[in-house]
Amino acid sequence: MRAKAPRASHAEWSPSADRDPLQVLEEQSRSRLPKLVPLRWARMAASPLAFYRGAAAVMAADLAPTAVTGIEVQTSGDAHLLNFGLYASPERTLMFDLNDFDETIAGPWEWDLKRLAASVAVAARSAGHLPDEGGAAAEEAARRYRETMARLATMSVLDGWYLCIEAADAARNRTLRRATKRASTRASSRDHIHAYSKLTEIVDGRPRLRDRPPLIVRVEEFLPSEQIAFLDEAIAHQREGYLETLRPDYRILMEHYRVVDVALKVVGTGSVGTRCFVALLEGANGHPLLMQGKEAQASVLEPFVARPDKGHQGERVVCGQRILQSASDALLGWATGLEGGHYYWRQLWDNKGAYDVESLSPLELAEYAGLCGMCLARAHARSSDADTINGYMGTSPKLDRAITQFAQVYADQNERDHAALLEAVRSGRIEAAIETR
Repeated sequence: MRAKAPRASHAEWSPSADRDPLQVLEEQSRSRLPKLVPLRWARMAASPLAFYRGAAAVMAADLAPTAVTGIEVQTSGDAHLLNFGLYASPERTLMFDLNDFDETIAGPWEWDLKRLAASVAVAARSAGHLPDEGGAAAEEAARRYRETMARLATMSVLDGWYLCIEAADAARNRTLRRATKRASTRASSRDHIHAYSKLTEIVDGRPRLRDRPPLIVRVEEFLPSEQIAFLDEAIAHQREGYLETLRPDYRILMEHYRVVDVALKVVGTGSVGTRCFVALLEGANGHPLLMQGKEAQASVLEPFVARPDKGHQGERVVCGQRILQSASDALLGWATGLEGGHYYWRQLWDNKGAYDVESLSPLELAEYAGLCGMCLARAHARSSDADTINGYMGTSPKLDRAITQFAQVYADQNERDHAALLEAVRSGRIEAAIETR
């Protein structure tokens, strides 16, 4: 494998002559809700880091011609450092893990590691750190990935599968203690009770989702007039399909709830414009539950992997999440819309807490990057042979340094891509909406 893809070759990347990142993103926007596309552009224009978050499709095309070993894992597909964080396991334990799986698919492990390392370099610049400090943080992500894979290679498959990182473990890390406590406090407050108080109001004596255009709007505003009459049927159709994908005991649990209201909700950066719903459910005793349904389109990596997933895209996301995460939302499921679209459903705000990476010191950012690298190695080892990946990487820092060099080069390119977006907005080629909250 080293003959096929020398470790030093992972440092190599240069833009192709016909590379046009904005064209890639414009093509992606064709499948989005037109009213929300300007909002997506506005969010990506906010900073180079925001652009990077929304440009997974651009990087997928950039990574496709790079050297790979041929070892396949279940990839995240979008393993940037802001797609890691805290969330609650079904047992209500606060975990640190990957938490976004829209792009998950079987593919090269190197692509995830490069996406992570480059995001660390981009975040370091966004935080005002020196280039060497950003490079050190990116190298820490690669080093901890390599060392964790070496550790997993010595463990039994079962022990490796059960390996996890709890928030309490992260909080014991002296360097990250303060940042972890802040993220944990935020996660503890983001549950279904908080979501209910923030996102709903009482109208005519009944709870309903609060209108907050353009972030939360009535579904009817985005539906063609001829489809509005079928809204209740569409909701019932998705509910029935979703229930069939749950484990029998959780299906019984969800049958205690009925749908009270549904609205469209804008989420994230790269996801803006896809059909994302928030559903207000009510139990037999009147207690609320909020669920999120997201449209699942093909992974941005699909055109470039050996085994494209042409099945149900919601199932792809759910199954990928269950493979990669050490513990997943028990209410994860998928459904097909009445119009034929693919969706997956999960609990809304299930004690999620993100680290504010732009406020981290250089030392804290390096430690956080290392935590992400360790987490990514554990996730990859669940679907592949840790010993083979470990054997390729070896014990020297050759791969770490190559990945770091790539990360810095790609961070330079990302800045140029962000500048090109700003120029396209100024020239009128691209419309970016001003977001009001």
